[in-house]
Amino acid sequence: MNESTSPDAAPSAEIEPKKEKKQDNFFVFLIKLVVIVVLFRTLLFTSFMIPSESMMPRLLVGDYLFAAKWPYGYSGASLPIDWDSGKGRIFGSVPDRGDVVIFKHPIDRSDYVKRVVGIPGDQVQMVAGVLHLNGQPVPKERIADFVLPIQANQGCREVRFTERQPDGSFACHYPQYRETLPGGVSYNVLDLGLTPQDTTPPIVVPEGMLFLMGDNRDNSLDSRFPPVAQQGIGLVPVENLVGEASFMFFSTDGSAEWLKPWTWFTAARWERIGRGI
Repeated sequence: MNESTSPDAAPSAEIEPKKEKKQDNFFVFLIKLVVIVVLFRTLLFTSFMIPSESMMPRLLVGDYLFAAKWPYGYSGASLPIDWDSGKGRIFGSVPDRGDVVIFKHPIDRSDYVKRVVGIPGDQVQMVAGVLHLNGQPVPKERIADFVLPIQANQGCREVRFTERQPDGSFACHYPQYRETLPGGVSYNVLDLGLTPQDTTPPIVVPEGMLFLMGDNRDNSLDSRFPPVAQQGIGLVPVENLVGEASFMFFSTDGSAEWLKPWTWFTAARWERIGRGI
């Protein structure tokens, strides 16, 4: 018997099971993590990045937000993988007027964000830029301009909205109004002047549908326009709702550069992070 090999054999037999146990624990942890993430995105929240100016002044390009899924129930549209089931919603409820919602476009099924202004049974009409619900004008009060600093390689929607600031920089000054829906929900909207979509025929919202509009009234392809892929949305089925916009978890002005890590911090709009919608 070679006694010199015995001490080496014993530790090997003891260490190997420990390695296997650590590997097993790691894979169990990964499985649990995947399950938690799937449940979180299926039942609780989904994330969304604002890609356009249609919801200014409340939401800016580069805002990242969470949308809560449970307020309106669940359908194929609210699943992590979009599924057009056509069978309604589980635990479904209709949004309130004024809610900001994430939804699937009726044609191309891409994610959009708009504000609910008309629910089933409402008559909705725009008259010379003033929203009318059920034959009554929605109060609209002129307030201070919305001021948006101009970033490099960007500009205002029209040159007439460009103004020099006291520090010598330039910013967009957009006419801003406070709109108050029946029930008391108030929010700010932008109105850049009379446009063709500022006057529309009256539309009665059918059961199971919603009339949605952007807060940037003259820069939003919404329910005033017929449903066309990547364009207007028409009346949106309640079944297409993904969730209710809840709060911002990050915001950036778009000036960051990957090769300049310090700009990741200077580009962040820290004052917007954590704000509710």
